[in-house]
Amino acid sequence: MSTQTALRPTELASPARFVLATDLDGTFLAGDADQRQQLYRLVARHPDIHLVWITGRGLEAVMPLLADPSLPRPDYVVCDVGATVVDGRTLQPLQPLQSHIDARWPGERPVAEAMREFTALRRQDVPQERRCSYFCEPGELEPQRAGIEAAARALDCAALYSADLYLDILPPRTDKGRTLQALAEQLGIPGERILVAGDTLNDLSMYVAGFQGVCVGDSETALLEATASLDHVLHAKATGCGGILEAIEHFDLLAVDDPHRAEPEANRTGNASLVMVYHRLPYEEFIEDGQLQRRRPSSPNGIIPSLLSFFAGGQDGSWVAWSVDDQKHGEFETHTPVDSELYPHLTAVRVPLSKAEVDAFYKRFSKEAFWPMLHTFWERARFREEDWKVFLRVNRRFAEAVAAEAAPGATVWLHDYNLWMVPGRLRELRPDLRIAFFHHTYFPSADIFNVVPWRREIIGSLLSCDYIGFHIPRQVENFVDVVRGAMPAQVLARESCAPRFLTYGCAVGMDVMTTRIGVGGREVGLGAHPVGTDLGRIRGLLATPSVRNNMEKLRREISPRKLVLSIERLDYTKGTLEKLGAFERLLEAQPHLLDKVTLVMICVPAAKEMTVYQKLQTQIEQAVGRINGRYSRLDWTPVRFFARPLPFEEVVAHYAAADVMWITPLRDGLNLVAKEFVATQGIEGGRGVLVLSEFAGAAAELKGALQTNPHDPADLTAALGQALAMGQDEAEGRLRQLYGIVEEYDVQRWGRDFLAAVAAS
Repeated sequence: MSTQTALRPTELASPARFVLATDLDGTFLAGDADQRQQLYRLVARHPDIHLVWITGRGLEAVMPLLADPSLPRPDYVVCDVGATVVDGRTLQPLQPLQSHIDARWPGERPVAEAMREFTALRRQDVPQERRCSYFCEPGELEPQRAGIEAAARALDCAALYSADLYLDILPPRTDKGRTLQALAEQLGIPGERILVAGDTLNDLSMYVAGFQGVCVGDSETALLEATASLDHVLHAKATGCGGILEAIEHFDLLAVDDPHRAEPEANRTGNASLVMVYHRLPYEEFIEDGQLQRRRPSSPNGIIPSLLSFFAGGQDGSWVAWSVDDQKHGEFETHTPVDSELYPHLTAVRVPLSKAEVDAFYKRFSKEAFWPMLHTFWERARFREEDWKVFLRVNRRFAEAVAAEAAPGATVWLHDYNLWMVPGRLRELRPDLRIAFFHHTYFPSADIFNVVPWRREIIGSLLSCDYIGFHIPRQVENFVDVVRGAMPAQVLARESCAPRFLTYGCAVGMDVMTTRIGVGGREVGLGAHPVGTDLGRIRGLLATPSVRNNMEKLRREISPRKLVLSIERLDYTKGTLEKLGAFERLLEAQPHLLDKVTLVMICVPAAKEMTVYQKLQTQIEQAVGRINGRYSRLDWTPVRFFARPLPFEEVVAHYAAADVMWITPLRDGLNLVAKEFVATQGIEGGRGVLVLSEFAGAAAELKGALQTNPHDPADLTAALGQALAMGQDEAEGRLRQLYGIVEEYDVQRWGRDFLAAVAAS
């Protein structure tokens, strides 16, 4: 929304400029929805309108509103009925005005002590500074009013009443009107260029200070009576923002031909009833003979085929993703077909990004700032304001592309943290859309997430969604924890996590999950939807001769030794070094395993631009070299390490040949590799053992896995030893349980369940 900076005295030299100083509750936050949007757009986009929020709320209670992407950012905020004045951009006290108010305040404790003798008063439990607020039952305040006022005078304080129900004890000569006057004088703002707006007797001081003003529709009767004789005050008919718009017209504050008065043209809409928004295109792009070409995705990522399946059968849809705009490869195409045979009405919408933007938005900022924080490695996070600006710019482009593609009332399905800021901007552009977000990575608790400098903006954007999904209940509750620390939120619905998920059986277990919250007048649905795997694809691959041949080849190479398999991306979150240390300790502690077990470690390297992983790769290679140098024999190498990606066909062959699948991330949102292994072994009728970190999201779902704590070296070693020694009956029983879960909750069901939850939200 608004990027206005704070007012400076010279900025109001032009008679075209004016300041809107408005109360919040019942005024700027109220009224008809269309009129609210009209006023917010006008204030946010007009270079000659400056905004001051002037409210009885404390600053803490105002801060959540600053995270609401639908509201224009104020230039100044006056809180606590005039006792607090801050810059709206930095939230720092405005000096010397704030110091002058502070000097007049005797302190909270003396005031509270003096008011304690008045038994009819009850202290309000709301955030406040330089102010003590009380509530009194109707009829009980009047008999004690004289005594209250005398006690206030003795402290050199002011007593301010509202609706015969509320009482504020404030510093002397402090109220909304006086503070606004002082603000205008300090900034050199002409009083005739200030429009004040309110709706309760609490706002009266702004009108009697002489500013032209408006009492919006449905204002308190007492306020209307008190301002009835004031010629410079309009009693508007429309409520809230509608009344403010009336006043702008009534006082001729904008020229008739002001171009910003006109309503913007309606946003262009498309025909897509379902818009998928993902960081990857639904096809692969490659360069051949200097030309950009497309082919079907070969990555083992099972999510893309699943998401594509929702467009089978001819459904109109769009898939929005970024692509590098490189003029060397010809004119950039924003719209391309995906697969005219399988998905005849699905269009890929390519958001053009420069290579520099991709590096900042995805390869650097997302991976160096958000990725470590999300996985609880907050000390590794590097937050740069210049990268955040690129992140915002890219997210705005995504939102604009989606707004242009979606049909009226369409469902938009956004994926993962790279697109955190899309919902807020999209809600502003297309309030008619049903916006859903799925968070694929882990979502940490508030004590971790709150290290992010822009946490309030991110949460404000996400709360523009109708529905937000996570893998497991623990991640849902972490999100709720963050929201409740950032703004007032009400839990509207909860449900038991059992029997679908483990409750107390692993580190990421949870017994009860929030399914609906209310924030700022909006309701947002929440849910746990662990991504499933594509059993049909795996079953088809297992039937191919090439995969069967690879399976037999692997078994011959390893036999009669047991094969322990590890497949993961190169990342410090995966616990690869810890795993190698555990394997070395196991060989040392149980020498009978020498020449009896082989660890095949496939570690997919990061893109070469992601230099943050270079040191880790060197450390892993050194650890592999140390183990092999210590234990290798002429015909046996303990660790077979491959620092390259494998085609999914070869990955499946490895799954089928493995005796133990060893997955030990230090923290993981889910881990699809675990499910792919279970699916492969289940289809093959195998008895492979899954050793799974209890800090992987899948641990909350995959009952039957042998869980391990990768942060405990002894447990990590012991779990692998237990898996290698496990009897056939136990291994088969565990796999049957695991396969039943993976088979029932496959990737197709994941998608259906998620969209059904979105539709019901």
